[in-house]
Amino acid sequence: MTVRLSATVVTQGSVSPVFPTVREVLDLVPVRHGAPRLVAGNAGLDRPVRWVHIAEVPDIATLLGGGELVLTTGIGLPGDDAGLREFIGALADVGVSGLVVELGRRYVSGVPRVMAAAAERRGLPLIELRRGTPFVRITEAVHALIVDAQLTELRATEEIHQRFTELSVEGAEPAEVLRQAAELAGCPIVLENLSRQVLAYDPAGENAQLLLDGWERHSRQIRPAGRTAYDPDSGWLVTTVGARGQDWGRLLLRWPATESTPPTRLTILIERAASTLALGRLIRRDAEGLERQIHRTLLTALIDHTRPVDEVALRAKALGVVLDRRHLVGVVVRHRADEPAGDAGAPDDEPAPARRGQRRDTDAEGPEAGPARLRDLAEAVSQAVRDAKLTALTSPLDDQAVGALLALPDPAAEEKALSAFAAALRRVRLDAAPAAPAARPVDVSPRAAIVVAAGSGVGSLREARRSLIEARQVAEAARRDPRDLPCYRLPHVGLAGLLHLLRDEPRLQTFVERELGPLLAYDAQHPREQLLGTLRAYLEQGRNKSAGAAAAHLSRPAFYERLARIGRVLDADLDSVDRCLSLHVALLALDAIRTP
Repeated sequence: MTVRLSATVVTQGSVSPVFPTVREVLDLVPVRHGAPRLVAGNAGLDRPVRWVHIAEVPDIATLLGGGELVLTTGIGLPGDDAGLREFIGALADVGVSGLVVELGRRYVSGVPRVMAAAAERRGLPLIELRRGTPFVRITEAVHALIVDAQLTELRATEEIHQRFTELSVEGAEPAEVLRQAAELAGCPIVLENLSRQVLAYDPAGENAQLLLDGWERHSRQIRPAGRTAYDPDSGWLVTTVGARGQDWGRLLLRWPATESTPPTRLTILIERAASTLALGRLIRRDAEGLERQIHRTLLTALIDHTRPVDEVALRAKALGVVLDRRHLVGVVVRHRADEPAGDAGAPDDEPAPARRGQRRDTDAEGPEAGPARLRDLAEAVSQAVRDAKLTALTSPLDDQAVGALLALPDPAAEEKALSAFAAALRRVRLDAAPAAPAARPVDVSPRAAIVVAAGSGVGSLREARRSLIEARQVAEAARRDPRDLPCYRLPHVGLAGLLHLLRDEPRLQTFVERELGPLLAYDAQHPREQLLGTLRAYLEQGRNKSAGAAAAHLSRPAFYERLARIGRVLDADLDSVDRCLSLHVALLALDAIRTP
């Protein structure tokens, strides 16, 4: 017979041993041989049995530590009702798992009613054995079950440690870590950032859409008491993800609400998965710098400071690119929205490109589609530099962007050179674009397909890094800018662009949570009110309450009442300019974080 074991789990990462429950003990062969009958305490059948103790004296409670299943024939129990009540009360107070009484020696037809009534009041399982059976067989069976269960748990724990150690050594991506965790647990698992945005997930065979629908609101209602803990109200086991004192997300594993508390191995599993994710993030960051040092071009070496500037200048000159005594401008070109350019012209009745966390991958076009698209873009940038008769270092900067460091004779040539480069790049891409079916034209205009961004010009190679990084940040911020600009510069992106650049920064997410967290939690619990929209209308109208009420489509009294409630929820003075400025920035940051 297969016996499913329950387990207990303690928060804060501590480990509890696995024990069978009273219900499972009653299903053992030696116990069933004694014809057991539950007399009272049905509510306590799922209590764990830590040990089995045989007792024939009434004051045995003083020798117990809790979790024992007490076996007795009853020959030493009190003969009066008050004594039996006191005996049952003492056992319940010390926390025993249950009391088993063998009939035939002291009690023939059944245990006294007063004894059963006392056990029922205290929720203590009271079982009669109507047929004689050696107690030693029961103790042996239960203790063997405990040892076997702990051995099984140990083996499962060893497999978890081995699996996640291999993933750490291999530098597995988050998606693979979550896939393995879901496979070991048999439960859905989700990785989110501090703003409750899903970074990766594995539904473990369940419906992913149902799992992630309204995730942010649902996640804000999951409030475990500790760094690693189980929230019984929501049915999620949660642990914090981070390293070196910097937390950047949460890992959540859903345990079926119909089951008991998650077993210890799942606590170990989710914590090992979290540590693997945190370690992988550190390794990828360090490995990326090393990868660039070995494989990237001189342009990447400038950005990462992996080689001395003089060495970069010397090797660039050997390539025919003179960087000394030149006006240098960093340029970054990248695709908009991480998708093929043809998607921009998709008909409205076709599915939209996947959103952040559910991004449309180039896997549908083959595993080489992404690198090939980047190579094509890099070739187009190089060709545009030649066509515009410019001198530059060009190279892919990462998986999405191509950079160029233009070397101009003097600052006055900057604007003309950038215009010539943007125009040449557009011509190159138009010439390279394949013919598209008439029913679905492919838009390869600069606005629909790519972003060209430039940093501020600098007068020395030592400052080139600043120009390149600025160009990369501007390109990232301008990915969804609705304007059709040949070349984006820093003044074009503004505060919203800056916050968009920082949207994955844990410190910005922490700021948003500090400023708006209570309000977002309130809205999650009161979905009909949505006070965040009221606050947005108030701030976007320059703190003009009448205009804010109109923008929110509310009467003035209702709008004023909601503002007062917002002030109470946030503990904020909404008449304070500084406080409102901070809240407005937090709202813009929240929009940036939520924007795909």
